[in-house]
Amino acid sequence: MVTPKAEISKEIADAAKMCFQCGTCTAGCPSGRRTSYRVRKIVRMAQLGMKEEILGSDELWECSTCYTCVERCPRQVPIVDIIIDLRNMAVAEGHMRAQHKGTATNLVKYGHTVDVKENISKLRAEMGLPEVPPTVLANPAAKADLDKILAATGFTKIVE
Repeated sequence: MVTPKAEISKEIADAAKMCFQCGTCTAGCPSGRRTSYRVRKIVRMAQLGMKEEILGSDELWECSTCYTCVERCPRQVPIVDIIIDLRNMAVAEGHMRAQHKGTATNLVKYGHTVDVKENISKLRAEMGLPEVPPTVLANPAAKADLDKILAATGFTKIVE
């Protein structure tokens, strides 16, 4: 089983130290244009060791991992890797947005991130489509394989 990291890796911590807070990442961030997300702030908080503040922050989950910040960073700081490490730490400590937990729960339960509601199944049937779309949910062998993967990686345990 894979265990989420409880601490940020030395490699990522060292990379965060390379950031000199120029703000290029924040200026180019598509998520930052629509949310309170300021990637520079998260990196600075990591530099200052503000672990609890970061892990409990809603902003940590605003990054779409588009890599715009990484592509534009003059110091080539692996910002998305830092965000992913911090998210893994947050999940390991029980911090997860309700929306993400719901999506993860659907994956475990249905083999797909979107469940098929009864009314949708009926509409699909009326349209001549199979009641269940051709996802893992429609394939018991694939669902069994997915269940094994989710259990082996510890994903199922995180969702419980």
